[in-house]
Amino acid sequence: MGSVSAAGKPVDVVLIGGGIMSATLGTFLSILQPDWKIRIFERLGDVAGESSDPWNNAGTGHAALCELNYMPEMPDGTVEASKAVAINEQFQLSRQFWSFLVENGDIPDPSTFINSAPHMTFVRGEKNVEYLRKRFEVLRDEPLFEGIGYTEDPSVIYEWAPTLMRGRQKNEAVAATRVAAGTDVDFGALSRHLFDFLTSRGASLKTEHSVSNLRRQKDGTWNVSVKELVGSTPTTVNARFVFVGAGGGALHLLQKSGIPEIRGFGGFPISGQFYRTDNPAVVAEHRAKVYGKAAVGAPPMSVPHLDTRVVDGEASLLFGPYAGFSPKFLKKGSWLDLPGSIRAHNLGPMLAVARDNTDLIKYLVGELLAGKKKKFAALQEFMPTAKPEDWYLITAGQRVQVMKKDSKRGGVLQFGTEVIASSDGSIAGLLGASPGASTAVPIMLDVLERCFPDDYVRWVPKIRSMIPSFGTRLTDSPATARKVLKSTAQALHLAS
Repeated sequence: MGSVSAAGKPVDVVLIGGGIMSATLGTFLSILQPDWKIRIFERLGDVAGESSDPWNNAGTGHAALCELNYMPEMPDGTVEASKAVAINEQFQLSRQFWSFLVENGDIPDPSTFINSAPHMTFVRGEKNVEYLRKRFEVLRDEPLFEGIGYTEDPSVIYEWAPTLMRGRQKNEAVAATRVAAGTDVDFGALSRHLFDFLTSRGASLKTEHSVSNLRRQKDGTWNVSVKELVGSTPTTVNARFVFVGAGGGALHLLQKSGIPEIRGFGGFPISGQFYRTDNPAVVAEHRAKVYGKAAVGAPPMSVPHLDTRVVDGEASLLFGPYAGFSPKFLKKGSWLDLPGSIRAHNLGPMLAVARDNTDLIKYLVGELLAGKKKKFAALQEFMPTAKPEDWYLITAGQRVQVMKKDSKRGGVLQFGTEVIASSDGSIAGLLGASPGASTAVPIMLDVLERCFPDDYVRWVPKIRSMIPSFGTRLTDSPATARKVLKSTAQALHLAS
């Protein structure tokens, strides 16, 4: 690797982290402002090595088609669809942007990063069947959920996903939904395509370069301290705008920046594992992503699911995730990440979260104590005929859930993503986890609007040319929703 130039004339943009978020923001900026100079720094030897790596996530393409945690049952028994619809709307923005890039020849064959995989939910027991029936009734008339199917007939579920029913007791109450237009997304491959596009347009990408500090200058620019990990002295790059897309590493860097907006924020790391099989005979019998219900006290990211994955053209199955705990904020992070993130301003919120989430703590302890036999039994609840010799455990990506101040409770644990930006818009970063990658496009559009308000007004027509539904709600127009879903399915070579 070449050395990084010392601070001098400012570059326009520095992107920290080589994942899907930096890749998406960089792509937008390169298209909207092609004269801007962009530099990207990634501490690993290649991009997309942490949460964007396909084996570190389930690649669901979160559209709320199958994730039950986006539609919890209220105490009065009702089920509300607004969050699920909003997430689906967000994913459609991502699909439209990817479609634009494919049709424009900016990224290659879409089958290298996105493939059709029906999205299903599967529940057992009378109470869960009743809940799923209510969820279906709420969603069936939503334009973005058109075509969703529901059944309580075991023979129909067998047709949809035979591995769910083979070997199961015949008198068990079961129900399932299915959306044929679901997807499997390899965010690692997509990230690499986007970075290839960026570098072809003049952006500089440096791997094995770690950012150690961020210092605001009197003129409002930022000095970014960078060190090549092998054989180089630290250097400094001066930037007009910095985006911290470093996944679990974002909290530390935002804290070092000293911006007041990060005060009160903490991170709660959750690790995990998946069972994986590459056995062609087993993989061929299950072509879907099937989500169940989370255990009581379990975080949303721990909802059990049996997923088709397509990576480098080869199909596999994943089951999990099995949650665990590690103080690391990154899979290849430090054991000191959690204690090193504690500050006087976030200690109170973190303690409040610990006080109010005893169920989560008990759940994590139970997961940590679970042996292989218990873990495999959880797989067999989904797939009764699963055989241990066909499956092996892999370590999932590290997730850092957001903890932040709350005026009523002192602190809350947030399951989702949050953009932190300085008041002057010169620096921004992203904290949190799912549905992150699937909604990278709307998240980065939010960053553009908040950090470049004057330019944003000028950029809107171009954004709308790339994302036709931008600024509108597809759910308000069934005809438009149907048209957009069909056009993106055709562009991305997907089932519609």
